[in-house]
Amino acid sequence: MKTAIITGISGQDGPYLAKLLLEKGYKVVGTLRSYRCVNTKNFEYLGIENRVTIEELDLHDMANVIRIIQKYRPDEIYNLAAQSSVGLSFEQPIGTFTFNTISVNNLLESIRLFSPSIKLYQASSSEMYGRVEKMPITINTPMHPVSPYGVSKMASYFMITTYRESYNLFVSNGVMFNHESYLRSNNFFVKKVIRDSIAIKNGTLDKLVVGNLNVKRDFGYAPAYVEAMWKILQSDKADDFIICSGKSILLRDIVEYVFNFLNIDKRLIVEDKNLFRPNEIEDIYGDNSKAREILDWNYDMSFFEVLDILIEEELNNASNK
Repeated sequence: MKTAIITGISGQDGPYLAKLLLEKGYKVVGTLRSYRCVNTKNFEYLGIENRVTIEELDLHDMANVIRIIQKYRPDEIYNLAAQSSVGLSFEQPIGTFTFNTISVNNLLESIRLFSPSIKLYQASSSEMYGRVEKMPITINTPMHPVSPYGVSKMASYFMITTYRESYNLFVSNGVMFNHESYLRSNNFFVKKVIRDSIAIKNGTLDKLVVGNLNVKRDFGYAPAYVEAMWKILQSDKADDFIICSGKSILLRDIVEYVFNFLNIDKRLIVEDKNLFRPNEIEDIYGDNSKAREILDWNYDMSFFEVLDILIEEELNNASNK
């Protein structure tokens, strides 16, 4: 039986990835910065609450990382731990950069020194590319991040490639574009739009307040994207891959689609300039052909199909409460 460690398991992707690995016969160990952060709701929602071992792990502490590796001797580590909010990174730039880089460095060095056979997946981000001159983004597109979060992810990305090339470790980056699910935190755009729109429909909220809707993003479905994470570590050799839908969609179209689905007056959509981000990227989408060809990862969902799933899931769970 293979053993996998998933750092930062309590986020959106961790429970879906854990479920996938369990279905494939893995022993799954999930780590959190503190036991006080343990929230079993997402595990319960997926029916895996009793099948994942949870460990406390401070990724800032290399000795702690080494202890976990020596205790479980994993075959694979999926590093999903990060300060992952772009907006929050502008408010906490030093904290974002420090955690998102030191955590990766400690994992890499621990693997190099004590268990070089471990395969490591690093969750990278499309935010590393920032403003680009040419679309779609490929793995070779020059990076020009425009947020502290993007800068931190770029630094970690290149540390992964450096350790792979310098020490011959099986360490890979998965460059994830936006991907959504019912397990998404409430502060993320699509989740907020759907939940607030349902609240308007139910009469408990009078309007939807959002930031800049005249930007486009590449969105996908999280349960399908975690399959790509697993496939990256099953590949014949370590490499970096872009995981995306290959298309961008206007945020305004997302909001209006949700309003149409729920039959809500669009005049209740309010753009608040105080919510606009500095250095906003107008449009970004990626090229997933490398993942299709090498990983046999086939993704063909339109984001409107994903929205149908997400809205129905929110409605069903709201009615069951």
